[in-house]
Amino acid sequence: MEKGLSFNAEKNEKRTLGNRKLRTQDMVLCGVFTTLIAVGAFIKVPVPVVPFTLQFLFTMLAGLFLGGRKGALSVGVYILLGLVGLPVFAEGGGFWYILKPSFGYLLGFMLAAYVTGRMVERKKRLSTGWVIAVNFLGLFIVYAAGMVYYYVICNYVIDTPIALGPLFLYCFVLAVPGDICLCILAALLTVRVRPVFQKMTGNAAER
Repeated sequence: MEKGLSFNAEKNEKRTLGNRKLRTQDMVLCGVFTTLIAVGAFIKVPVPVVPFTLQFLFTMLAGLFLGGRKGALSVGVYILLGLVGLPVFAEGGGFWYILKPSFGYLLGFMLAAYVTGRMVERKKRLSTGWVIAVNFLGLFIVYAAGMVYYYVICNYVIDTPIALGPLFLYCFVLAVPGDICLCILAALLTVRVRPVFQKMTGNAAER
């Protein structure tokens, strides 16, 4: 009887240590992607008309590699760090950033990371075409959240009215081509690198 109790206690202790290790690993991985998202905001790709940054790429990869919950957490921590004053946003930081029309895109990043991450988690075999489709859904979420927020802030908060036509042109048509390229790049990286990433992390990212 005592041996049985001792064995169960030892088993529970090992399980607790294992869970603690996984939680530590999860925090490290989330921190890595939070850092990448912050750095990506300052890496600009100088294309004509509307240059774009690599921030969207890293927010997508956070969801695709870590899963929905941890991917959204990585983006959420990045947003929180910026709101408390750290200069991690493209134009600085501080709570006042919620009054910037472009803040809605950051909220869209977090929602898109969750949705795309959850979809990838439930798929056993990933094909490039399927991941591209998932990323396009995430892209739609980002732009939908961003454009709605932009319109509301401009027209009802900071009193700089913008019509739907210019909003669609400047906040979607001119901006989206670069992000479409990033969706394709993220899909290629996910299909090729994610299996290796899972083996290295012991599949902890999806737990």
